[in-house]
Amino acid sequence: MSEVVLTYEGLKKLKEELQNLYKERDEINKEIDEARQQGDLSENAGYQYAKEKQLLIFKRITEIENLIRNAKIIDPSQVNKDEIRIGAKVKLLDIETNKELVYTIVSVAESNPLEGKISANSPLAQGILGLKVGDEKTIKLPKGEKKLKILSIEY
Repeated sequence: MSEVVLTYEGLKKLKEELQNLYKERDEINKEIDEARQQGDLSENAGYQYAKEKQLLIFKRITEIENLIRNAKIIDPSQVNKDEIRIGAKVKLLDIETNKELVYTIVSVAESNPLEGKISANSPLAQGILGLKVGDEKTIKLPKGEKKLKILSIEY
């Protein structure tokens, strides 16, 4: 697995999810043991469901452990705060609509567009990385071009 870039917040969330998955794993293991004690497993729907759930939990645990093991943590104190980089919360102005947009640039592993967290690999983030407050740029997006102005950058 290649190196994964994470913010401190992203690392914290992954560790919390991992702890929750460990608890779920222990609970599902108990369910499986109880189902085994009931006898014939070939017709035990609870056992089959628990085994499927166990597989999904183990898969996600492995995924998160690998992400954490290969993580490069972005240290905000080492970032040029005048430019947009991973970890920046950016306020943009869509010049055509005069609408303000706020996004936090994060790694692929942390992205969640519903929370305003966009991947550094997204077309929008790629278009604004390295820009400074006051800069204007036309960015090619899947739905067409947008002319944006950088209003603020926070870390």
